[in-house]
Amino acid sequence: MAINCKHPVSGVIVLGLLGLVGLPGSLVKSAAADGTTAVRASDFLDSIGVNSAINRRGESLVKTAECVQYLGLRWFRSGIEDCKDVNVFIDLHRQTGVRFSWSPGSGGSDLPRLMATARELAATDALVAFEGPNEPNNWGVTYAGEKGGGQAASWLAVAKLQAALYQAVKSDPVLRRYPVWSISEGGAEKDNVGLQYLTIPAGADTLLPAGTVFADAANVHNYIYHPNASGLEDNKTWQAADPSPACRVDGLFGEYGRTWAGHYAGYTPEQLAKLPRVTTETGTLIDGPVTEEVQALNLLSLYLDQYKRGWSHTAVYLLRDRVDEAGNQKFGFYAPDYAPRKAAVYLHNLTTILADHGATAAPGTLVYSVEPEPPTVHDLLLQKADGTFDLVVWGEQLQGTSSVSVRLGDLAETVAVYDPTQGSAPVARHSQASVIPLTLSDHPLVLALPAKASRRP
Repeated sequence: MAINCKHPVSGVIVLGLLGLVGLPGSLVKSAAADGTTAVRASDFLDSIGVNSAINRRGESLVKTAECVQYLGLRWFRSGIEDCKDVNVFIDLHRQTGVRFSWSPGSGGSDLPRLMATARELAATDALVAFEGPNEPNNWGVTYAGEKGGGQAASWLAVAKLQAALYQAVKSDPVLRRYPVWSISEGGAEKDNVGLQYLTIPAGADTLLPAGTVFADAANVHNYIYHPNASGLEDNKTWQAADPSPACRVDGLFGEYGRTWAGHYAGYTPEQLAKLPRVTTETGTLIDGPVTEEVQALNLLSLYLDQYKRGWSHTAVYLLRDRVDEAGNQKFGFYAPDYAPRKAAVYLHNLTTILADHGATAAPGTLVYSVEPEPPTVHDLLLQKADGTFDLVVWGEQLQGTSSVSVRLGDLAETVAVYDPTQGSAPVARHSQASVIPLTLSDHPLVLALPAKASRRP
């Protein structure tokens, strides 16, 4: 787990719109007259994950299932380190539909057990992906009798283990269809073994040869706060999700662009922008200026920022505070007694508003614009399986407010306004509207519109 400091709040708005099925989804926004193509709401919801020991380390399977259903979680970051009985995970999946990424864990290298348990998960459709070893800079590994990472002088054993994991998955007739995520904290490699690449390219001058394949997606622990980016400021979670060299936290560039420990060259900024990527740990400690309210608002904007900026999956640390480590860490959606914090309540409200368990085959388009759209305001257009469009607009402004207007390409007969910090029911209604004025500050709003406000592409 990385170092955490402080973060501001964000404002979010969601517009729900019963609409028409059109073109395939895209994260690219266009203000053109023919509209913006949506992405599937189910894809965004599928990105929402969390870290948890499930039924170990003082956690209860019954309570974990209750938390999953309340929060609307779609996946857990897990693996054989937390698995004494794979049937526990299968049972949780059958109760809640939640799925799992699967890793050898911290210091783990038991690939046969990893594969065997993964096949059982796959047989019940409970598997999301494979993940490499967790933070080998902190834990180290021993693979084929060779030590690497941790206090060892070389990372060759780490790289060989990750390459073997990839090969094992892709040569398995059952598991080969699942993606493999790389190790976390690869930017700590002491020698240039090549883990800053998914596949080592020709001319990379790494210790393992060109063509060595490690993963299908990069894996980062981009916690919101970092010694290089401490304190409260605008766009904090937006910046933490930045794939470019401008990111000041432990982000994509420091792991896969130019490694933060050895400064080994990896992908160019242009390549990083398109690199498949996931986050398997992020979040914030409740401490000092980061109150329970700030944490709650931060985690809402975090999930949105991550998805908007190209992260297909994001797991927040932590579902419930640890009770088997020194002190109360206060990272969790839940306190040690499973009392829900505001972060749990707010996420529950947002996922309830966006609830979607289907998947539209071809998302449509919506004609809209956000005017003005200052640097602290961002938007994302989603579409549900029933045709509903959800236009998410959020602000990350530490102080004051921003007045913006959502301009629709057609008149909306009714507009229902929701506030996920207040609940999942409408808090206001408007009629005959094509311009909806909004005030963005530190909390979410949701606007639902009927189909008449949409146009066929």
